[in-house]
Order: sequence, then C-alpha cells, then structure tokens
Amino acid sequence: MKRYLITASILISGFLSAQNEISANEFKNIEDKVIEWRRDIHQNPELSNREFKTAEKIAAHLESLGIETQTGIAKTGVVGILKGDNPGKTVALRADIDALPVTENNDLPFKSEVTTEFLGSKTGIMHACGHDTHTAILMGVAEILSQHKDKINGTVKFIFQPAEEGPPPGEAGGASLMIKEGVLKNPDVDAIFGLHINAATPVGTIKYKPEGTMAAVERFVINVKGTQAHGSAPWSGVDPILISAKIIDGLQTIISRNAELTESASVITVGKITSGVRFNIIPETAEMIGTVRTLDPENKKLILKRMRELVPAIAEAYGGEASIEIQNNTAITFNDPALTAKMLPTLQKVAGEENVKLMKATTGGEDFSFFQEEVPGLYFFLGGMPVNGEPTRHHTPKFFIDESGLLLGVKTMTQLTLDYLNAQS
Repeated sequence: MKRYLITASILISGFLSAQNEISANEFKNIEDKVIEWRRDIHQNPELSNREFKTAEKIAAHLESLGIETQTGIAKTGVVGILKGDNPGKTVALRADIDALPVTENNDLPFKSEVTTEFLGSKTGIMHACGHDTHTAILMGVAEILSQHKDKINGTVKFIFQPAEEGPPPGEAGGASLMIKEGVLKNPDVDAIFGLHINAATPVGTIKYKPEGTMAAVERFVINVKGTQAHGSAPWSGVDPILISAKIIDGLQTIISRNAELTESASVITVGKITSGVRFNIIPETAEMIGTVRTLDPENKKLILKRMRELVPAIAEAYGGEASIEIQNNTAITFNDPALTAKMLPTLQKVAGEENVKLMKATTGGEDFSFFQEEVPGLYFFLGGMPVNGEPTRHHTPKFFIDESGLLLGVKTMTQLTLDYLNAQS
C-alpha cells in the first residue's frame, strides 16, 4: 500500500508541475513588450513621490488586462489585484518605480535627457539603479498571469511601489507608507516576492541568500556644541571640530571593539561634517551626518545603544555638548528561511541549477525589508551584466543593464507565483 501511495504522490506532483507551466513561446512573445516598456520608462524617468506618468502607464496596462487596479497608494503607487479561478492564498509581487537625481552618461537611443532641480541644484534624472527594468518585468508578469487565471489557486497582488530611494525631505513615502495605507490587507498577503537587477552579475544568473541579505540602514545626525574662540587662542574656547574628530574615532571603536563581527558585518560611516566660517575662528557648533548598516537585529540594538552612550560622553570629556538623532531608513532585508527553502527549487528550475548562486550579504539597503517585517518574503538578485562584458556600478551615470536578462526575471516571478499558490500543503 505504501508503494502505491508514493507512486500516486509522484504522479500528482508531476501533474501539478505540468499544470503550473507557461509555454516558452508565451514568454518569448512578451519579451519585446517588456523591453519596449523598459526603454520608455528609462527615457522618461521620475523622482521619488513624483512618478506620475510612470504610474499612469502602469495603471493603464493593468486595466487593459482586466486586473482590478488601485492608484494613488502612498502618493503615486499602483496596486493590481488578480483573482484566480480557484480559491487559495494571496501572494504579492513588488517592483519599485522611482529614478535617481543622476545625469546619464551612456550612448543609448533611449538615453534620459530629463533634467530637474533637486535640493537646490540642477541635475539630470536617470534610472541608475534598474527600477525601470523591475517595473517592466512586473508588467510582463501581470500580462502572462492575467491570461492564465485557470492556473491560479488564490490571488496575486502586483505592487508597484514609489519612493524606494527615499521620499523628498519632509514627505512620507515608500514601502512603509504603502503598508500603513493597507497594501498588505484586503485580501491579506501570505508571502511576498521581489527582485533587483544587478549590473555586476552576468545575465542568466540568479543570486539569493536565506536570512539577512541586505542591511538595515539608519541615518544619524550629531550636533556638537562648543564655545567660539579666536583660532590663535584655542585654550579660550571649546573646539567642536576637535570634539567631532574624537566622536568619529569613538564611533569606529564600536565596530572594532563592541560588534561581534564574526556573526555579521556592520558599518558606521560619517558622510558629511559641517562647521565654521573662517580659517582663524574656532566655531561654536558642528554637525555630522552619517549612516549605520547592520545585518543582525541584536547587533543593531547594541550599536545604536553604544552610539547614544558614546556621543554625549565624548563631548563632555572635552568640555562640550553633543546630541544624536537616529532615523531608521530601512529594516534588514530578511529572506524567510522556510520560504526560501520552499522556493529554491523553482529558482533552479527556471534558471538552471548551475545558474542559481548562493551569495554573501551586502551592506546596501532596500525598503522591501519593511514588507518582510510584516509577511514572509523572498528577495533575490537577477543578472543584468553582459556575459562577456564589464560590470557597471549602480547609482552612477554609466550604469548599464543588458536587456537580454529581463526575460528570466519575468519567468522567475511568474513561476514563483504559480508554484507558491498551487503548492499542496
């Protein structure tokens, strides 16, 4: 009897697997559309919380597919809800849609020529991190799945998220605002998938990591107060620049002497310091702005605690005062271990086992992490570098993506959706 049960299970599994498959021709037929969408979005980039035309394009596409469409979520976000023919769980797929204040320096027929004023300076606008590809890929996934509702046991939410790069000063935005406005509710999302194109990973390759994959990102501001004096008589005042230097040095001892670096990497960086007006005046104040990157929740708590202790203590030791404010920008991009293990065979099936690579964690940040704090999530990296080409750096004017890698993104997100929803519990 046991042998017959095993045989039946194998037959059923094979049937379900075949039932979940989309033909190679269907995927191939969507590729040209995905590339066309990507080029149009690339040529017409929009900054965070200002993605008006991009949102219109996405919404028009979803509506043309008969997908229930919601607009104006977290200012400019778009959400599509596709209900399958059969009941089941709800899975969300997310793509970020905003560009960066970067002036493009590529020789492309669809190069961005858009300019704007950003924080008082004139600049170009460019999709210098690949969000245009993410948007086009998810539009392609929506079109494929909308034609196969009979294969869907449950519901798919397509989340097109604005302001991943951070909203303008004084504004709310991004994943956290979408969550606040209920994007994971009605119906409640059971799991979420996301991807990021990578310009240093060869086309055809997928990289992933269980648990902490990208860092939590904190932004901190330190204000130091001293006593102004003539530069020739430092003993008559309290130098906030000297205190700032000691604070910077002290912050690095948290990494070298307090953080358990064998468990996970951590970074504290002061990226800006402002003080003084003249070479021969010791100023009264100084301001420092920087970032903290952590990959482990306990390590993060320790580092932030020590920063709050050290900053005022160091200033006091040198006769001054200092305060620190710490703002959370992103959480840890944490791939749920059980979900990752469950979906790894899908990644390997679509890309080929030899093309799915286990990666090391990175100290970059991603606000997809806020979704993962609410529901189990899997976030992976998609190759976008020409196989025999040179890598380019994200957030730079020369950032370049090989469009032949986009189809694998469509296939992977589609198959993850079908396999997750149609898996037997």
